[in-house]
Amino acid sequence: MNVTLTDQAVSKAREILDQQNPRPAGLRIAVVGGGCSGFSYSLAFDNNANATDKVFEYDGLKVFVDQASMLYLDGAEVDYVVTLEASGFKFNNPNVRTTCGCGSSFSA
Repeated sequence: MNVTLTDQAVSKAREILDQQNPRPAGLRIAVVGGGCSGFSYSLAFDNNANATDKVFEYDGLKVFVDQASMLYLDGAEVDYVVTLEASGFKFNNPNVRTTCGCGSSFSA
């Protein structure tokens, strides 16, 4: 089971993390219920890994993923993209069957 972050995603997450005071321990990636297609992604800073979290480390950035979210995120890649319309973290997830028009909600 694995979640990967591109170099751009790691760089942006570390940049934002370094601006926080006090500095959190890492980035939590989760799948939560809701959104127009049933699930949506959640990114938040966290101070602790839970006992059942899978912990990844990318160039000094710790990433925490809970067990339930890993079921939906296995094999997913998180990227940071900048376009003329918007910039932000983008999930490329092979487990997704359908997405909605907003692009931040999915079903698996």
